[in-house]
Amino acid sequence: MLFSQILGQDYLKNHLTKSASSGRIPHAQLFVGPEGCGTLAMAIAYAQSILCHNTDGENTNGNESCNLKFNSISHPDLHFIFPTVTTEDVKTKPKSVDFMADWRQFIAENPYGGLFDWYKILGVQNKQGEIRVDDAQEILKLLSLKSYEGGYKIMMVWMADKMNTEASNKLLKLLEEPPEKTVFILISENEEDIIQTIRSRCQVLHFNGLSEHIITEALVSRENIEPKLAKKIAHQAQGNYNKALHLLKDDSDEFPFEQWFVVWVRAAFKAKGNPAVIADLIHWSEQIAVLGRETQKKFLQFCIDIFRQALLHNYETPSLVYLEPTVENFTIAKFAPFVNGNNIHEIFQELSDAIYHIERNGNAKIILTDLSIKLTRLIHKK
Repeated sequence: MLFSQILGQDYLKNHLTKSASSGRIPHAQLFVGPEGCGTLAMAIAYAQSILCHNTDGENTNGNESCNLKFNSISHPDLHFIFPTVTTEDVKTKPKSVDFMADWRQFIAENPYGGLFDWYKILGVQNKQGEIRVDDAQEILKLLSLKSYEGGYKIMMVWMADKMNTEASNKLLKLLEEPPEKTVFILISENEEDIIQTIRSRCQVLHFNGLSEHIITEALVSRENIEPKLAKKIAHQAQGNYNKALHLLKDDSDEFPFEQWFVVWVRAAFKAKGNPAVIADLIHWSEQIAVLGRETQKKFLQFCIDIFRQALLHNYETPSLVYLEPTVENFTIAKFAPFVNGNNIHEIFQELSDAIYHIERNGNAKIILTDLSIKLTRLIHKK
């Protein structure tokens, strides 16, 4: 992965390039940024610059055989830890090393891919991925060995906020007394979900979402699409290049979030004064409840986004309204009058609570039914 392949983030590129070329490399860094901003891609480019002794800003002009190893993400001194689940092939105690072939494919296909994309590869179904203590033990084992090429060893922990308590405590001990010439790069979208004692031992780099201009240029040059369409997709992507690629491929039909949302809010609206419609809401809840928990959480976050877009429309800020629903007879403009300052806080709170309880393995059918009944009241609140 070359620095020249990474979109935007020029300030951070320059900072990391200087860090690698000067040899002033912190032993622990935390890359924090939203999905699709390039944290993983940047981390790999930085690791390549360190391990291959590349001397220019484009991450070339170094050890050519080393650079070739990075093309297949197979350098022996580069290690990865990431969330996993049990599968048909790995029935107990899953570790990152068990899924390394899938991980390399994931990075090769789209280094800007998000957690949900990775979970689809794993086939999480109703499970939730996490980084367990077995992975922490694997880190201890790998870092106890000498580096293959006599230089640095680099350990990347992708989605470090998914570490459970036991794994976090194991990693903390390593960060307190790091092995010589070892670099930890933790990557996360949710900095606050990482325990404070780990964060305090890392140099934190914050990544911003990508600008519409950068995404537009990337879509035109890399995906060969018309500038007008690229600009439209970039606006809808909201700084997320991974989302832009999904919008371009129009692969949202696998999980028709828009359709589910419209059916839900229409039933909730009709339920006032018509108790028979409650049966439709219960049926809707049962349909969503059979999906995997990660899909349920992503859908509820999508619901939050639509309610937020409706509120922005009410405040007459069209430049911030990027969603363009495709469901027949449903538009943000028509929906916006039902979202206002009197109900938006409670709606957000109920959706956030539902995500919280689903994440903690609550009964999805009960959680979603309760949420639906509450929405029937809130959507009519003036």
